[in-house]
Amino acid sequence: MKDLDRFAITGAVLDQLAGTPDPRLKRILESAVRHLHDFAREVELTPEEWLAGIAFLTAVGQACTPHRQEFILLSDVLGLSRLINVMHDARSRAEGATETSLLGPFFREAAPEVPLGGSLAARPESAGGKEILLFGRVTDADGAPIPGATMDLWQTNAEGLYDLQAEDPSVVDMRGKLRCDAEGRYHLRTVKPVGYAVPLDGPVGRLVHRQGRHGHRPAHIHVLVTAPGYQDLVTALYFADDPHIGSDTVFGVSASLVVSERMGLPDSPRPDLPAVRYDFRLSPLAAGATSGRVGADPSRMAAAVAAAEAARAG
Repeated sequence: MKDLDRFAITGAVLDQLAGTPDPRLKRILESAVRHLHDFAREVELTPEEWLAGIAFLTAVGQACTPHRQEFILLSDVLGLSRLINVMHDARSRAEGATETSLLGPFFREAAPEVPLGGSLAARPESAGGKEILLFGRVTDADGAPIPGATMDLWQTNAEGLYDLQAEDPSVVDMRGKLRCDAEGRYHLRTVKPVGYAVPLDGPVGRLVHRQGRHGHRPAHIHVLVTAPGYQDLVTALYFADDPHIGSDTVFGVSASLVVSERMGLPDSPRPDLPAVRYDFRLSPLAAGATSGRVGADPSRMAAAVAAAEAARAG
């Protein structure tokens, strides 16, 4: 036994982790310990600050519900979600696929079916604002159409709120699922989204305020495109005229995803509406790869936690 100083403690912890059977878990934990200990030493973390950090993370966990994922929001505003997106997206981008963006904390698996040409606005009162058309094709990286690809789309209403924020969670609005035709074509109507602030009423919002950040996201429409044999594409279309297009508080904007609505676009199925044309390109699913989504439906995460707790209870 030896006394542990501010540097020796790191080695002692790593020694105890050395027998971790799972090699991937071992690598992750060892790196996490090194970085956490280096962080504490670098900033000379005090006991009061250590407790404040624990209290903050406790509050983040307590703010999570089946319809709100505060930890994903924390990951988003710290740029970690975007970093994972960028690292995970490298192969697909090299193959010519559409660039990814963030799934976000408000995705829902069970979106209602929307027919081609239908509208995301399920309730007339949410349809205030400018109606626009989205259309285009889903193809592989070489431009060949992917018949029957499925698209999930979701966005805020005219007040800048997702349905999970604006309504009882049983109400589903401004989101939908549609299937492309045999040529990979899609078109649907929606309301032009408005920019909004991320949820600022919880611990993450208070942190954003303390950092002096505006907390806003530019107007966008989330898109999830899936097809058998292809990696899921999680992305979003961002509107160029939003004042926060260059300072997204969760770092989701990429130049290739910025769009503007225009009249008179060639091949528009509804020439009477301002339209955005965007073609989505998918990459093949790599052998042994998962879906590729960075994020999850909060209700699924809550169910997974409950199942894990039940398993531990025996």
